[in-house]
Amino acid sequence: MAETAESGGFNIHPMDQFEVKSLFGGDIAFYTPTNVTLWLGLAILATVLLLVVGSRGRALVPTRTQSVAELTYGFIRNMIEDITGKEGLKYFPYIMTLFMLILFGNALGLLPYSFTFTSHIAVTAFLAVLVFVAVTILGFVKNGAKFLGLFWVSDAPLVLRPILAIIELISYFVRPVSHSIRLAGNMMAGHAVIKVFAGFAGALGLGAVAPIVAIVAVYGLEALVAFIQAYVFTILTCVYLKDALHPGH
Repeated sequence: MAETAESGGFNIHPMDQFEVKSLFGGDIAFYTPTNVTLWLGLAILATVLLLVVGSRGRALVPTRTQSVAELTYGFIRNMIEDITGKEGLKYFPYIMTLFMLILFGNALGLLPYSFTFTSHIAVTAFLAVLVFVAVTILGFVKNGAKFLGLFWVSDAPLVLRPILAIIELISYFVRPVSHSIRLAGNMMAGHAVIKVFAGFAGALGLGAVAPIVAIVAVYGLEALVAFIQAYVFTILTCVYLKDALHPGH
């Protein structure tokens, strides 16, 4: 059966696209440039081109690039202010950088022969842990021991408060796990589905109308997911920041 499958052209490996490979061959060490390094660098370059180069003219009548940069700037700024208040605006550069990195990482991953580094839990977990550690330290610096009030549900009956405190504490430490898996899982799932349909299309040849239609539909959905997942990661970061700044709310 395995030989039949291979000879029939259905030997599809949708997870191969997520393999980390050295750019110059050989074994991979911590200093080895890989496809992750390459596409991470391209995402950073795209962010600089949009936000720095594209808007450096600051024309009264903005160009298209400047308009996109200004709209993105206003979108993230309003999000931070709506969730955290004006006090959170001082952390705008970090949150804006986080959003743009994830957005371009997701978007560039839709290009043919590209690599989606946001599909790797090692990348998304690193970003999530940075957010978790930063907001936790900020919470204690800003509020001291009052930050622990985040885990104490004062409105609940007294007998239930210790139990709820344990639940709140567990849910707090689960934050970086859910924060990272949500992004990586969504990006990996969509790309794997596209690869499966592409394999069917290649195997069926001229009769691959249905798989091609499915690829177009899933690709369009993935383009939307690329933005949504960057937005979700960023808005959750703002929510966690709000808890650090205002643990009593």
